[in-house]
Amino acid sequence: MFLILAGMCLAGTACTSLGTSALKADQVDYAQALGDAKKRQILSMIVGLRYADVPSFLNVSQIIAGYTFTGTGGAVLNTLPDPGGPKAGGTGMLSYSDHPTFTFTPTTGEDYAKAYIHPLPPALILPLAEGGIPIDLLLRITVQSIAGLNNAAMLGGTTGSGSPGFFELLRVLRRLQLAGELSIEYRPGSNSGEIKLSFAPPQAGESAESAADVRRARQLLRVSADNLEYEIVYGKVAPGPNAIPVITRSVLAILTDLGAEIAVSPSDVSHGSTQPTVGLVGGETRPIMVVHVGTKPPPDAYAVIGRRSSQYWIDDSDFDSKYALTVVQNLMALAEVTDTSHAPVVTVPAN
Repeated sequence: MFLILAGMCLAGTACTSLGTSALKADQVDYAQALGDAKKRQILSMIVGLRYADVPSFLNVSQIIAGYTFTGTGGAVLNTLPDPGGPKAGGTGMLSYSDHPTFTFTPTTGEDYAKAYIHPLPPALILPLAEGGIPIDLLLRITVQSIAGLNNAAMLGGTTGSGSPGFFELLRVLRRLQLAGELSIEYRPGSNSGEIKLSFAPPQAGESAESAADVRRARQLLRVSADNLEYEIVYGKVAPGPNAIPVITRSVLAILTDLGAEIAVSPSDVSHGSTQPTVGLVGGETRPIMVVHVGTKPPPDAYAVIGRRSSQYWIDDSDFDSKYALTVVQNLMALAEVTDTSHAPVVTVPAN
């Protein structure tokens, strides 16, 4: 009898802890799986747009972890008189099945236009520099022009490689950001609010390098040297000496221009399948995101996708490319926020 009760208690404990164990495992595993899937989706769109493929934005809206775990067991103790003494025996059966269900929701219509076709508002992206994102990387990904200085673009014609002054400005602003001499602030207003770029006031003991960078930044931005604070406005022309005009990119433009920097086979260009790789100017020689192409990616690649007979991947040892992909993923998440958007729902059965 004691063995029977012990078996029942053990089974009851297992059933009670199954729900908590499933939550601990599934919360982390599904979060990681969603992140890995998003990385591959972004890389796939970057490579596809390199060849003018039509992008498709398909988001996971629901996950149901439909698994079952059942077990039965029993124990028998024979206490009848027997020459060999009492005998005990046990039986058991264990069954497990896993059939998860995923629900995907395509982004279409007005939500598609707002999230991916419309340029990203400066008020949405530029304050991210205050959160620690390198301003040179942020501007290089999201801005097409600033103060008349052009970024590189896949379909930019004679200015496709960008303006040397644009890349010089990025380096100057990054040095000022690292020195704590630069800030970008969003100020809510009655309409869409204001974005202010400001330089720290001169102080005793300020380095000559920082002072020179502030002067050079003002020259490249074409703003008055009498102020420390300037308003960032959307457009090509500044409405005044204390305003900085900025043309931002859409999500589709960001992905397209990232793809323009991928080195492809010359035969694909001569065949007309894609445009030549954008050549950078102004001291920039490294693409924002280095994407390798070949027939066999390394086993520890950060993200891998296949297109036709080729494989495209980002190396796990390439921190700069991985970080750039993370920034793009965060920008897409910000762009996808609408009044009707919802985060994926994960349903985990607890019994």
